[in-house]
Amino acid sequence: MDREKQHIPLLLDLFQAGLGAVSAAQSLPPHLPETAPKGRTLVLGAGKAAAAMAAVAAKHLTGQVSGLPISGLPISGLVVTRYGHTCDIPDETITVITAAHPVPDQCSKKAARHMLDLAQGCTLDDRLIFLTSGGGSSLLALPVPGLELAEKQDITRHLINAGANITQINCVRKHLSCIKGGRLAAASGTRDIHTLIISDVVGDEPSAIASGPTIADPTSLADARAVIAHYGCPFEEKVLAILHDKANETPKPGIFHEQHTVIAKATDMLNAAATFAQKKGWQVYNLGDGIEGEAREVGARHALVARELKSRGGKWLLLSGGETTVTVRNKNGCGGPNLEYLAGLAMALNGEPGITALACDSDGIDGSQDNAGAFVTPTTLTRAAKLGIELQEHLDTNRTYDVFKALDDLVITGPTLTNVNDFRVIAIET
Repeated sequence: MDREKQHIPLLLDLFQAGLGAVSAAQSLPPHLPETAPKGRTLVLGAGKAAAAMAAVAAKHLTGQVSGLPISGLPISGLVVTRYGHTCDIPDETITVITAAHPVPDQCSKKAARHMLDLAQGCTLDDRLIFLTSGGGSSLLALPVPGLELAEKQDITRHLINAGANITQINCVRKHLSCIKGGRLAAASGTRDIHTLIISDVVGDEPSAIASGPTIADPTSLADARAVIAHYGCPFEEKVLAILHDKANETPKPGIFHEQHTVIAKATDMLNAAATFAQKKGWQVYNLGDGIEGEAREVGARHALVARELKSRGGKWLLLSGGETTVTVRNKNGCGGPNLEYLAGLAMALNGEPGITALACDSDGIDGSQDNAGAFVTPTTLTRAAKLGIELQEHLDTNRTYDVFKALDDLVITGPTLTNVNDFRVIAIET
């Protein structure tokens, strides 16, 4: 193997080790209820990991794993996941439907309406288990009266392209929705509600993940208006009128009782990767899972950290997670935040020997293309130049996918059926 690419297998193994730690199969079983309700168990869910979570829940709740069913009554339910992120559910106890991400479509609206109807059909003796992960905000879309789905689609696209972070986008989504921000729980006929969460949000705030359909919302209409004031949006006059209507305020903490648990998060993925690396004899410098900011700028900053670690000597792995953002300057461009991070890193390193990096989205999809991410080696810039590719030009026009595809440096995993956001690792060896 080319010496410049010798650490790529290790970086891919680290990514897989991290994914295993935050999979539904690993993280969900310990948190499922162990006692039966008086009535039936209704399983609902939304997110990129929802189908995998539902498959695990169905096996455990029906006794296919333990042999003892949690409920004496039939398990039923409905989850919605992104197109292509499905898996088989035992005995079809829980229905899986698919919808669009990151911008909702008509299937998102149908899923939300059906889910709300199912929750309203619960009795006080029933139990509602809500399985949620990143992506749920788009997959469940039921706009407030007076707002059309097409208009909400345009608002979501605008905020994404303007560089708003997921917390800001979800704050607006909650206050333009009939199901988000605790409204699903408020509409339910039961108060025996268990929300189990795979977090893709920096800080792991439960109410922010998938816009918290079953969790009371600490954000306010005023917070949503502040986001619109900063980034603007289409149909701004109509949106601001909705955000001034007190009827569209979300349920606040203390209004209803529910139990929620974050069962997997980015720090779990980083810790699993760190443990794997240390067993291989590498020293680990973990920047944590709270990294935010413009992707290319974060990449440039991490180049400085990598150089500092290199000056210490030995074998180092620089780990980080979180969610970087991309300001879209070219709507016809292609390439997500992990590729822009890598482009910024590569240019800042400028061919520094002994430094190799991988950056991937844990859901297997970076942006809207077919790749999870890519990797950078000391020869990235020179190999690009030989192909007539100027990396800065492609970065400025949001066309980083074309660069890494031409270099054959994309990482393509397909949907991973989990989602704890970005995973980045830089191998440094003197």
